[in-house]
Amino acid sequence: MKNSVISACRRYADDRTRLMDILLDIQRELKGIEPAAMDRIAGRLGITRVEVEGMVSFYTFFSNRIKGDIVIRLCSDIIDRHAGGGEIAKCFSEALGIAVGETTADGRFSLEYIPFLGMSDQAPSAMIDETIVTCLTAEKVRLICSRLQAGVAPRELAAHTGDGNNGHPLIRSEVVNNIRCAGDVLLCPVPDNAGLMRALQRRPREILEELEESGLTGRGGAGFPTSRKWRVAADTGAERRCIICNADEGEPGTFKDRVLLTERAGLMIEGMTIAAYTVGSDTGIIYLRAEYAYLRSYLESLLRARREQGLLGKDAGGKRGFNFDIRIQMGAGAYICGEESALISSCEGLRGEPKNRPPFPVESGYLGYPTVVDNVETFCCVARIMDRGGAWFGGFGTGKSTGTKLFSVSGDCTRPGVYELPFGISVRELLDLVDAPEAAAVQVGGPSGEMINESQFGRRLCLEDLATGGSVMVFSRRRNILEIVDYFLGFFVEESCGYCTPCRVGNVFLKKRIEKIRKGLCELEDLDYLRELGKTIAMTSRCGLGHTSPNPVLSTIRNFPLVYAALLKERGDGLQASFDIQSALEESRRLAKRRSMIYDPNYDEG
Repeated sequence: MKNSVISACRRYADDRTRLMDILLDIQRELKGIEPAAMDRIAGRLGITRVEVEGMVSFYTFFSNRIKGDIVIRLCSDIIDRHAGGGEIAKCFSEALGIAVGETTADGRFSLEYIPFLGMSDQAPSAMIDETIVTCLTAEKVRLICSRLQAGVAPRELAAHTGDGNNGHPLIRSEVVNNIRCAGDVLLCPVPDNAGLMRALQRRPREILEELEESGLTGRGGAGFPTSRKWRVAADTGAERRCIICNADEGEPGTFKDRVLLTERAGLMIEGMTIAAYTVGSDTGIIYLRAEYAYLRSYLESLLRARREQGLLGKDAGGKRGFNFDIRIQMGAGAYICGEESALISSCEGLRGEPKNRPPFPVESGYLGYPTVVDNVETFCCVARIMDRGGAWFGGFGTGKSTGTKLFSVSGDCTRPGVYELPFGISVRELLDLVDAPEAAAVQVGGPSGEMINESQFGRRLCLEDLATGGSVMVFSRRRNILEIVDYFLGFFVEESCGYCTPCRVGNVFLKKRIEKIRKGLCELEDLDYLRELGKTIAMTSRCGLGHTSPNPVLSTIRNFPLVYAALLKERGDGLQASFDIQSALEESRRLAKRRSMIYDPNYDEG
């Protein structure tokens, strides 16, 4: 253990800001970071034991106890549940002889849940060490377990590889891209480095003007104008600046960045390089979520190739005095790190807790330097804009929402996958494309977005109406709306960083009240309570997670009032507050030999 800690720390020059990497290396080698290891790390880096333990306890992929030689992580998001994830978990448990959360007696295997794997278009899915397995069935699970028990390495499990670069020797994954509609901006054939070469022939101010003309806004969902963000970073006086690509795609139901990282990673790096030239940066970081670790070697190879071609490093792109390089920072499993200031904290070797604003990251971000944080799709769009021009890009979409958008569609539809479409398409038009004739509810923007009903399918997907970072989850009439809401709240309770009381405590109270309602014990006061508490959490929380975590409750009360009304009973008229509708309906269930979508909270879990 001692030598492992020393080696890991030396690998990163005993740099306290690289604590994430140090812990990841130790976790990988020792299968856990026990108290003795924490003490040695703290002593080596000159920090407190509390700081190290705080990191280990914060991130999902770290453990303060030894895990199995092989860790099997089962995706537990709502789409996987509806696709039979419960049965898949049972199959793994039976094959390995352990329950979820346990390690086999011989120390070979650990089995656990993971909140979201980024494979909603091919659920149920699991992550075995760094290998992704998809479209799981009972038969496939038994075969996987027998092969692992026979000594087959996880990376050798894929019987076939997916399409495109999923078959690349450095990826070799069975993941498929599921590109259902390739638009005219990102998923069509694109020339290598055309945007970068044109950008380097122009002055930074001209690039900002081109971006402003394009109307490009951040593709993460907030929709902030990219040109304005970059301009502030460029105008803020500083010795250095930093460019960070947010590839921490943790919003359940979102997987479009996974496809871009696989098929358009060069375009992403090109966009980052343009950003660096524009604002005067020498440092770039790709923050890659731990669940996408299977792509790391491939991305590293692209960075090496660009250094050899002179596109990164000293005088990048042949531009004298422009020195810019990029490193990959692996995440360790924390949804909150999708928030830019929390992501920056993680890159600095800290817990992924959001920072107070102001100052904003473009003024004081990574290590105190002005920092531009944009996601994968945004940087890809930048490269295309510099190639084809701002007016060309602005010709797609609506007046306020320009360009195309990548939508990740999953759930109750025949054609789940990635669709590149102009902003402004209606939900109904998208549902026709994905073949979802039985859609009764659509969750736009992931759990933090809005759930809409059938009467609202004419609404448009754009900043002016329904904004989304890309996630579109389709639910049929067979699904229980309150079970979905309950799951989303459980996700937010688990993923809250815990810093502020409204989010840490408020979401727990929301979930408890929804659990009460699911039992058929809803009173009129409960709905008022949910509305008021939800508004309070949204208004008083510190960061975006708390601002949006009440949305599953607030949007369904607003858009699906009959779901709540069906479970509502008012005091008076001889009704008792303790009346339990589930018990009252049990005799009718027995006679009818069927269950009710509205009244039965477990209706669709099979």
